[in-house]
Amino acid sequence: MYIPEHFAVTDIKKIHGLIGDYPLATLVTYSKDGLNANPIPMYLEASPEGYGILQAHIARANPLLEELNNPLEALAIFHGPNAYITPSWYASKKAQGRVVPTWNYAEVHAYGTLKVIENKPWLLRLLNKLTDQNEAQFPEQWAVADAPVDFTEKLLDSIIGIELEITRLIGKWKVSQNQPEQNQHSVIQGLNSTNSPSASIMAGFIKAEMKHD
Repeated sequence: MYIPEHFAVTDIKKIHGLIGDYPLATLVTYSKDGLNANPIPMYLEASPEGYGILQAHIARANPLLEELNNPLEALAIFHGPNAYITPSWYASKKAQGRVVPTWNYAEVHAYGTLKVIENKPWLLRLLNKLTDQNEAQFPEQWAVADAPVDFTEKLLDSIIGIELEITRLIGKWKVSQNQPEQNQHSVIQGLNSTNSPSASIMAGFIKAEMKHD
């Protein structure tokens, strides 16, 4: 991923935060037919040393399972908020007109090798962690224990655990850092005017980076 210096994010806590907020990863691996990509929710197990470990489960019927004995590097891509930025929002447009459209986004790339976890208690713990993390946003939260035990046991037989220990972790926040402050403020105003939840989130990312600078 091409990352100009002003878009690079090196704060591990900030990168981990995006993974937690946007846990649906695109997991890119090598297959006998070439590159393969699977959308897979992943749970980040943070560690005091290193970049952490990504944990997930897949169906035993998923052909991805055949690739997990491959020692080649895999890539998990986490997509944060994104938004189209129209030149009409730039305050500088009226003054000199030298503006073009662009796209703002935040993204994390996590690299490492995958391994299979054949362990039912491990899988159950993972299901609980994934569920609790994603149910936290709801006033009435569902828990794995709410399902009948025999039903859960049958599902556990149909899935298998996978784990990726992160060896490289890259963050890129392209959120108008290259624009003068007047344009950053006007882009925030433009994004908020769309009444789009995703645009409002992007406006928050721009504001946060302005404070950071």
